[in-house]
Amino acid sequence: MKITGVKTFVVGNPAPHWGGRNWVFLKLNTDEGIDGIGECNFAWHREHTIVRLIEELAGPYVIGTNPFNTEKLWETLYGGDHFFRHPEIVTTQVISAFEMACWDIVGKALNQPIYNLLGGKIREKLRAYSYISCVDNPWRPPDSPEKAGESAAAMVERGFTALKLDPIPPIAPGPREVTLKELRYTDAVLKNIRDAVEDKADILMGTHGQLNTHSAIRFAKVIEPYSPQWFEEPVSPENVEEMARVAQHTSIPIATGERLSTKHDFLRLLQSQAVQIVQAHTGLNGITEMKKIAGIAEAFYAQMAPWMHCGPVAAAANVQIDMTIPNFLMQEGINDWSGFHAEILKEPIIWEKGYIIPPERPGLGIELNEKLAEKHPFIPWDRK
Repeated sequence: MKITGVKTFVVGNPAPHWGGRNWVFLKLNTDEGIDGIGECNFAWHREHTIVRLIEELAGPYVIGTNPFNTEKLWETLYGGDHFFRHPEIVTTQVISAFEMACWDIVGKALNQPIYNLLGGKIREKLRAYSYISCVDNPWRPPDSPEKAGESAAAMVERGFTALKLDPIPPIAPGPREVTLKELRYTDAVLKNIRDAVEDKADILMGTHGQLNTHSAIRFAKVIEPYSPQWFEEPVSPENVEEMARVAQHTSIPIATGERLSTKHDFLRLLQSQAVQIVQAHTGLNGITEMKKIAGIAEAFYAQMAPWMHCGPVAAAANVQIDMTIPNFLMQEGINDWSGFHAEILKEPIIWEKGYIIPPERPGLGIELNEKLAEKHPFIPWDRK
C-alpha cells in the first residue's frame, strides 16, 4: 500500500468556538482506496501556514510511502529537515496529523480499532472532564463564586466527576504577580464549588502558566484546603526547575504538557520531579510518540490526562490511545462532546454520564463529514 495524495481542510468552528476558532484537518489517500484523517492541534493564528507546511512536507516525505511505517514516518519527518534538532511546535503538529491519518488507514486496512493494534483495551470506558466557564465564552470563568458553585453542581448532576477551571483569566505577557484580590476570589470560588459538589467530583485547577514562582506557591496554599486533583501549569513549562520548585512547596499534584512536543520534553520534566500528571496529546505529540511518553511517565508513577482543546479528530485519536495506557487518569473534553464536534463527524463520539464510550469501528472510529466541513470555511480572527 502507498500513500498517493493529501487533502487539507481548514474548518471554521462556529461561535463560541469551543475547541478553537478554526480546525485544520488533513486526509491521506492510498492506492488501495483507503483514506485516513488527521488533525493539527494548536492551529490558532497560523492555520494557513500549517496548510502550506503540510503541502511542502507531503511531497518529499509522505507521498509514495507505506502508511504502515508510522515509526519511520515520524523519524523521517522529525529529522529530515532539522537533523534531529528540535523542530518546535508547528512541525510536530504536522507530523502528528500525518501519523494520525496513517494509523487511521492501518486500522481500516486491518479492520481493527487503533487501540487493538497498540496492545488492546485496558478499560471499557474513559473518565472525562470539562471546564466550568461562562456559557458563551470558553475563556472566562463563571461571573461569581456563587455561579461557579451552581455550574459545578449542574455538571455533577449530568454525570461529570471532575471539573476544571481557571478562576483568574490568562493575562499576557507573563510571568506575573498574583494579587491578593485574585487569591481571595479564588478561595471564594473553590469554597462554593466544594460546598456544591462535596466529594462527588474532583476539582482541577489551572492558571495557564501565567504566574511567577512565588505567586504560584501562594496560589497553591490558598487552593490546597479544597483538595484539588491537580494544579495545572502553575508556571510556564519552559523553566523546568521553577515548576519543580512549585511542586516541592505543595501537596497538590502538578500537571502540564499541552505545550510540549516530544518524549524528551516530558523526560526532563519527570526527572526533575516537576510533574505528576502528564497532559500530552495526539495532535501535537502523535500516537506513536504519545505511547512512548505514557511509558516513560509510567516508570515515574505519573499519570496521563491527555489535553484536548481542539477538533474531534485529534480527540478521537486521544480516545484510541487512552484505551491502551495503564496509567491513564482522565481525558479532557469539550463539554459532553456534542454540538459542532458531533455534527462534523458522520457518527459522533459517544459520551455517557461523565464517560467516553470508545468506538469499535476500525481506525480512529470516526469519519469526517466533508460536505459540512466545506460549508464552514476559515473564520478570520477579527470576526466574532
